[in-house]
Amino acid sequence: MNQKVAKIPIVFAFDENLILPAAVCISSLLEHANENTYYDIYVLHPKGVNMQNSILSRIYEKYHNFNLSYIEVEPVFNNAYEVRGITNPTYYRLLIPKLLPNLDKVFYSDVDIVFRSDLSGIYKMDFEDNYLAATYDIGMILSKDGLDHISSIGLKNSNKYLQAGFLLMNSKKMREDNLVDTFIEKARNKYKYQDQDILNIVCENKFKLLPLMYNMTDYVFMFLHQKHEYFNEMPAVEISDALGKGTLHYNGHKPWKKYSLNFDVWWEYYRNSPVFDERFYYEFFRKKMDLYDTLTLWKRIKILARYFIHGRLQ
Repeated sequence: MNQKVAKIPIVFAFDENLILPAAVCISSLLEHANENTYYDIYVLHPKGVNMQNSILSRIYEKYHNFNLSYIEVEPVFNNAYEVRGITNPTYYRLLIPKLLPNLDKVFYSDVDIVFRSDLSGIYKMDFEDNYLAATYDIGMILSKDGLDHISSIGLKNSNKYLQAGFLLMNSKKMREDNLVDTFIEKARNKYKYQDQDILNIVCENKFKLLPLMYNMTDYVFMFLHQKHEYFNEMPAVEISDALGKGTLHYNGHKPWKKYSLNFDVWWEYYRNSPVFDERFYYEFFRKKMDLYDTLTLWKRIKILARYFIHGRLQ
């Protein structure tokens, strides 16, 4: 007897510069879907950018448990603050409740992510009148600079700053409370962490905590490796799940551009994806080897040590 299919909506937002990592991200999501999981995937993109004729269409060659829809976004945030090379499509997640008025609950995900588990279980989470569910931003709440920033934007509890790269959104309640208008108004300000700061300010004390495994940023790996006391009270099974099958969020260096923590995992998913290009793969590593050949012996040893100590899943 067939089980009922779990139809799960998930939104990504990016421009033409991130089509390749988006394709790898979406492929990893589908690769780990349970037999009865079906993903309704929505791509938010700037008006005038043609995504439908991109390499994203190749995903259909390998996977069939999904539907891919494209939504052009009006230039609502064209004058919004941009910093660290992050352009205004990062703000599109703030529009999701209005752009998809038929959805009461929806995932949002950045595309610098590799999924290693199915999302149907966590999708059943009860919001309990909260606006969204997310993980904490470990890098912010465990560093002095991060804590100073959290204080500077007026948050009362420095230990509850959310990471906005992966969210489960209570779109129904956000619409009821007109949060999108508040988001747009806040976007006129110069917040260092842009939409993430806005979500923390507007949704303060109105979000639930997701398990660590759903957003394993570079900083999570760093502090886990350092055996930071923050994790002492965390159940061992939660840490084990996070390391073994957690979603990898490359929020620092991007593996398709340079070496980064767990870069080899991203390249493994790229090689197995329907968008794999041998030429791109060859050119990336040929250039890295050419660069490596120019380094001194001591710098080579430091690179290898950093990789084997910090750069692989434990």
